Amino acid sequence: MDAVLRKTKLKKGLNATFVTTVTAAVLAIFLMPFLYMILTSLKTQTQITILGAPFWPAAPAQYTYEGEDLGTYTYQMDLGGTMSDVIIDMNDYVGRDLDMYMVPIDGEIQNLALLKGYNSASVFLDPQDPAAGPFMWTGYYKGLERGWEISPTWQNYTDVWELINYPRMLWNTFFYAFTTTIGILVSCIVVAFGFSRFRFPGRDFLFIVLISTIFLPGAVTIIPTFTFFSQIGWVGTWLPLIVPSFFANAYDTFLLRQYFMTLPRELDEAAYMDGASPFRVLWSVIIPQSYPAIVAVTIFHVVWAWNDYFGPLIYLSTKMDSQPISVALARFNGIYGQQPQYIQAGALMTLLLPVILFFAAQRFFVQGIVITGVEK
Repeated sequence: MDAVLRKTKLKKGLNATFVTTVTAAVLAIFLMPFLYMILTSLKTQTQITILGAPFWPAAPAQYTYEGEDLGTYTYQMDLGGTMSDVIIDMNDYVGRDLDMYMVPIDGEIQNLALLKGYNSASVFLDPQDPAAGPFMWTGYYKGLERGWEISPTWQNYTDVWELINYPRMLWNTFFYAFTTTIGILVSCIVVAFGFSRFRFPGRDFLFIVLISTIFLPGAVTIIPTFTFFSQIGWVGTWLPLIVPSFFANAYDTFLLRQYFMTLPRELDEAAYMDGASPFRVLWSVIIPQSYPAIVAVTIFHVVWAWNDYFGPLIYLSTKMDSQPISVALARFNGIYGQQPQYIQAGALMTLLLPVILFFAAQRFFVQGIVITGVEK
């Protein structure tokens, strides 16, 4: 009996280990782009352009010559097919930062400081023993590996903050996300309450029509919508982006309606018997019990508004100071496309707030998604 129990426990342990390992591997693969984004945002332009540079933020290792009394040295080198004298005066290197290279000498790799480098030979100095003086090494120094030391460049974030006018763009994005979220919550909660709690002729047909708008491609409505807003003079303002959010949308209305239908109708009836109006029932009975669904809808819309690019690009193309961070970042990427550390730093700064919001409201978010999927 004990052997069977041990075998069962061992099998369960192996299964749990296998599942954990697979999950960790999938998660690692999923997070690799984010790791690349973080590491690249902390690199320097010099590191990015150097072939063979490490993938982590680093700077070429350097040695500062302190000025030991080493005198002057002369070396015979082949410079362009002729032997010439190369004079090294150590006084010229006092206080200078010398690049470090991994130099193979007598079968060992030594980290040495470069004084002079040529195609056929180079002159190095050993930082561990500078009193020994410089010496000549035969070979092309650019074929050697560089010495690197960890050096994250936090200045990239400061540069992006100033170059892109980030505070202004961040405020525009926050204003857009906040106002449209208020509009979505007010309109979608009221519409979902009506579809879930009232019986009226054609209710199911109207709900089907509402849901069917989800399948309507957005490209179909771009031109007529833009034409309409242009005719009433709203192009170039926030109005085409904010006002439609106060007229509900099918996706959020569906989520809220499904959640409202899981709440017992006896609560509504008890409130009606106490003299409550429908809006009082909505405010005091339905909304307090629907925080998970409301939080889920809020997160969905904030993330959507935070990443919305096409709408602001169309209606705010002539108002650069009013554009959100999504449009400003795309313009910034076009200007600084040759400096990926700036692009990744800007993207990471833009990503930070939605990620914090998701983790802060994760419990309500997951609960709302799960319950709204239950059919009443």
